[in-house]
Amino acid sequence: MKIHRNDTAVVFTDPQNEVLDERGLAWPLVRESLQENNTIQNMERIFKAAKHHGFEVFISPHYFYPADKAWKFNGPLEADEVATGMFARKGVLNLDGLEGSGADWLERFRPYIQDGRTVVVAPHRVFGPETNDLVLQLRKRNVGKIILGGMLANMCVEAHLRELLEQGFEVAVVKDATAAPKTLGMGLRIHCGPHQLRIFSHMPSLQRTKPSGQWSWVPEARPSGADWAIGRRMLAFWRILTMRIQTAGR
Repeated sequence: MKIHRNDTAVVFTDPQNEVLDERGLAWPLVRESLQENNTIQNMERIFKAAKHHGFEVFISPHYFYPADKAWKFNGPLEADEVATGMFARKGVLNLDGLEGSGADWLERFRPYIQDGRTVVVAPHRVFGPETNDLVLQLRKRNVGKIILGGMLANMCVEAHLRELLEQGFEVAVVKDATAAPKTLGMGLRIHCGPHQLRIFSHMPSLQRTKPSGQWSWVPEARPSGADWAIGRRMLAFWRILTMRIQTAGR
């Protein structure tokens, strides 16, 4: 994947306190993965590099509004987010209480997001960009290639990846600029990382070059036969897990 600022943009999902700040509701679940991947630092490096080299940056945020409590059904995670007030806003046009809340930007990202150039699209309402205007905003700027990162790897990042691929975009997920829970409450150990996402996209990482000390993309090798086998097993596992969750919710 060759990138150029004329046709390539950075897209970050949910760069918000709820999943990135130690006071966020999701922090206990994602802390270990964030620290292992150096996620926050790597996201900031991408912000800086994009701004310095003239790449456009898009933010696809996650919000829940009071009106959403009238939804007649939710998936298990959606129900939990509504019940706990995760990503909560007081209204679509109401900014009261937003500053410093779980729905607000991580403070160290604020200068990049609120610089007057970053495009903050409408919030995605579940996981993917089908419910917001991200694709429209990208198309209107002739963007065909996307560098994708943010939170959570196995939820909103993967959902964005899948839909953007379906829409005909070429996508590279920066594997150390995302993170996800490593353990679910049902006692299952999940590795939400390269073996799952590399089936669909390029998976570069950030690496400091020597002797210049600059950060550069390091392409990942093509998946091996073992990688594909692991990927197939993980997809089968997720299908079974989804069926069990849906059955339990009935």
